[in-house]
Amino acid sequence: MNIRSLTRGDGVVIGAAAVLFIASFLDLSGDCTGANCTGYESPSAWDSLSVLMSIFLAGVIGAALVIVSRATPGRKVAGLDIGQFGAAFTVFALWTAFWTTIDTGNAGAGLILGLLATIVLAAGIIAGPLVPALKAPLTGAPRPQQGAPSPYGAQPSPGYGYPAGQGSQGYGYPGGPQGQAQPYGAQPGPQGQTDPAQAAQTQQAPQAAQGGGAPAGDFTPFWFAVPVARPLYGEDGAPNPIAELAPGTWYLAVEQRGQSLVAQTQDGRRGVLQDTTGIQRG
Repeated sequence: MNIRSLTRGDGVVIGAAAVLFIASFLDLSGDCTGANCTGYESPSAWDSLSVLMSIFLAGVIGAALVIVSRATPGRKVAGLDIGQFGAAFTVFALWTAFWTTIDTGNAGAGLILGLLATIVLAAGIIAGPLVPALKAPLTGAPRPQQGAPSPYGAQPSPGYGYPAGQGSQGYGYPGGPQGQAQPYGAQPGPQGQTDPAQAAQTQQAPQAAQGGGAPAGDFTPFWFAVPVARPLYGEDGAPNPIAELAPGTWYLAVEQRGQSLVAQTQDGRRGVLQDTTGIQRG
């Protein structure tokens, strides 16, 4: 799994699951009070199978299912997304931990820490896709460095990353010369210059192949990166994604359809990116 596809919410879920697992080795009840405490030793969750499975392992398994679901969208069990199963597991763990703590009366460190961990775990799973701060990636998308090869063979230069109206006309390859935008498929000529005739042919070719459904004439293909992992759907409108765009990788936008983009992956597959909010243009 690409770590750059993880969000801050996923980091909260992973951290809470780790704390919950550690809490399973701590005492479930506090110190014994009374006359019959000779040789008393407080049990941990591993001494009670029902508590272990219904609170601690249920929460850890639920967190694992949610992370796997977000890393590989589209996986289902009995028609339901595995992330839904994971969320149900964590809510069940929180419900059981709450009433077990109340019923114990003299709860130990393991039970109290387990209750707190399940609260954070359930909150992270529910709020992760909703709160903007939790949707941000754990690590940002890296920019190509000078002297390093850019995606699809583009050559870096000091003019990289200038948006339209601020030093370039449109968007081209990441690392392209400042003030120039290379159309998709055009080959740079001597000294990094693009052949105008070849550029015109490469722009007309997709339009001829589309047969009237081509993008508008003012659309220029550009490179972009996504802030978080996002599904790429087929151009035929199928509901299941055909690929996933991961942060830290440059992709090529070859067509615009309303608010969506037709993107091409590095292995040549094309699909529709429906959620284009927050994308980073190259």
